[in-house]
Order: sequence, then C-alpha cells, then structure tokens
Amino acid sequence: QVQLVVSGGGLVQAGGSLRLSCAASGSFSRINTMGWYRQAPGKQRELVADITNGGITKYVDSVMGRFTISIDNAKNTVYLQMNSLKPEDTAVYYCNAKVLQGIVYTANYWGQGTQVTVSS
Repeated sequence: QVQLVVSGGGLVQAGGSLRLSCAASGSFSRINTMGWYRQAPGKQRELVADITNGGITKYVDSVMGRFTISIDNAKNTVYLQMNSLKPEDTAVYYCNAKVLQGIVYTANYWGQGTQVTVSS
C-alpha cells in the first residue's frame, strides 16, 4: 500500500505563488509518474501537470509558463510551483502517483485533496 502526503495549499491573492508538495511512502519498487490534478466547482477534474521519473513533463495549456512540476526521486516527492496565480486556478488539487509494485503490476494512488484559493 502507498500513502501520499500532501501539503502547501492555501489562500493567495492573484499574482501570488504557492508550492504544493506530495511525498509518497509505502510499498513500491519505483515511481513511474507523479502528477497533480484539480477540480473546480462545477467543472470536471483535469490533469494540471505530471512528470515521469525520467523528468518528462506535461502541462495543461492554461498553466504553461506559470506552473512548474519537478520530482525528487531520492525523496519520492513531487512538487508543483505555481506562480502568477489567477482566480481561475482556484480548485481542490489532488496528487496522483503511478507506481511499480514488485515486478508484477503497477498501481494508481491518490492523495488527499488540498484547497487552493486565489482571490481577485
């Protein structure tokens, strides 16, 4: 079993910055991909950014140039640096990890959501 511990949410003014972190622990051989999803009221959950253990990244178009995802493989921790925040970034953010457990199977895990609120 894998646990994802999330921190870094909060309330900021438009134009401000936040950094989210997500640390994975438990039983797994390696992390294949970690990422961040968000869900705003009245909208579907969307992928914000993800990163492979080799450093390949993806971003939703709306955050490109403002958000940066990174991974510390030694600490099994992913970060999301969010700059130039906009009110439309307001959402509950969820950490996701896709891990290899043993050599038999991969599994998908979710952390507890953290609220990010950006005031205008």
